[in-house]
Amino acid sequence: MAVSLQKGQKVDLTKGNPGLKKITVGLGWDVNKFDTGKDFDLDASVFLLNDSGKVRSDQDFVFYNNNTGADGAVEHTGDNLTGAGEGDDEQVQIDLSTVPQDVQKIAFTITIHDAESRGQNFGQVSNAFVRVVNSDNQEELIRYDLAEDFSIETAVVVGELYRHNGEWKFSAIGSGYEGGLAALATDFGLTVA
Repeated sequence: MAVSLQKGQKVDLTKGNPGLKKITVGLGWDVNKFDTGKDFDLDASVFLLNDSGKVRSDQDFVFYNNNTGADGAVEHTGDNLTGAGEGDDEQVQIDLSTVPQDVQKIAFTITIHDAESRGQNFGQVSNAFVRVVNSDNQEELIRYDLAEDFSIETAVVVGELYRHNGEWKFSAIGSGYEGGLAALATDFGLTVA
């Protein structure tokens, strides 16, 4: 049975699941019925961070257009342009046993593509979640349903995996950002042109 988290809670991932190596991180959302006249396109992205909370290089930003990072240990499985349907809208496959040692955190984010020009924000998004699944048996281990009511934010850090005393843990973050993907990328150490 999955551990259900609330904002700010942390839980052990590998200590309580001995031998866990491969996980799938699923992210999902629904768009409210607000009609902005434009289609919504939400995107999941992953930032592989060092102990300073920054990417080591541009290759540590994993998304639909750079779908692998950490020498293949992290793979984004593709972009869902509509978010339609049940279940995960986008997924990230991670082999915890091969993540380089200098990657201390893996941050999972959701952003709205072209949010500013489309007049869109996370106040128009509902049922956002992140979940961690054991890839070997498809057992859901952790789930965080974002109950936060966002308004003007165009990006959200939903959660992060992080190393602690040789084990992997998960933290439910739920932190919104104005400025979309560019603001997130800058905070995580990327130079945005």
